[in-house]
Amino acid sequence: MKTLEQTQIKDKIKEYDITGMTCKGCEAKVKKTLEAFPQIEKAEISVENADGKLYFDDEISTTVLQEKLSEIGNYTITEKENKTATNYSEIVYEEVEKNESSNKAVETELPNKSLNTYKPLFMIVGFILGVSVLVQYPFTEFSGMVLMRHFMAGFFIVFAFFKLLNLKGFAMSYQMYDIIAAKWKGWGLIYPFVELALGIAYLINVFPFYVNLITVLVLGISSIGVIKSNLDKKQIKCACLGDVFNLPMSTVTIIEDLSMVAMALVMLFVV
Repeated sequence: MKTLEQTQIKDKIKEYDITGMTCKGCEAKVKKTLEAFPQIEKAEISVENADGKLYFDDEISTTVLQEKLSEIGNYTITEKENKTATNYSEIVYEEVEKNESSNKAVETELPNKSLNTYKPLFMIVGFILGVSVLVQYPFTEFSGMVLMRHFMAGFFIVFAFFKLLNLKGFAMSYQMYDIIAAKWKGWGLIYPFVELALGIAYLINVFPFYVNLITVLVLGISSIGVIKSNLDKKQIKCACLGDVFNLPMSTVTIIEDLSMVAMALVMLFVV
């Protein structure tokens, strides 16, 4: 059995910057991957600070750590300069100070969220709406139903595109709040293809009754997880635009989902 003195001499601690984490799911995945190394006794990872602290029994190169993290996602790990401690006792006060400042940062960050945070989402929806209107030019027989159908087509196709850019990253973010994906991880991998299929179906206008019914069911169930996450005030990433944009879950996400459900319901009973 190692004595305390022996432990302090043997165990080394290094701090790293870790980029690419967007939610608590990423944080947990990175932590699990790093702690799988036999040389690493413990890994303390923070998605809020985009960094981590590794407790070594035997040192391991950053290159090896990077290779392993690259296998599970778009993560980058680099060692912080002048941040290596020789034993646990050297960083006790630093750790306490860092945790306190981290908590303050989280507390002050939340109120600063504004509509500007969702600029990518608003721009994308705006472009889709604009194209949906212009497609009926010169507006001699403008139809609100056709507008909604084209909007739904553009919405599903464009949003599926962003999700498919990093399918695994989307699936990980989605399972953090969706009630189905949380129990069956495969749903997160299938969902973008369901969106794409619905978008194409709206575009060519086939089986409108069943397409609208499926849309109501899929987005209705998805909305349950979104609403629950907002009521629980969970600080997680919205996966509506996949893993490309770092959009926080909020009321904006609820409005987005429920608006699509409402349009599908209107078309369901009118078509």
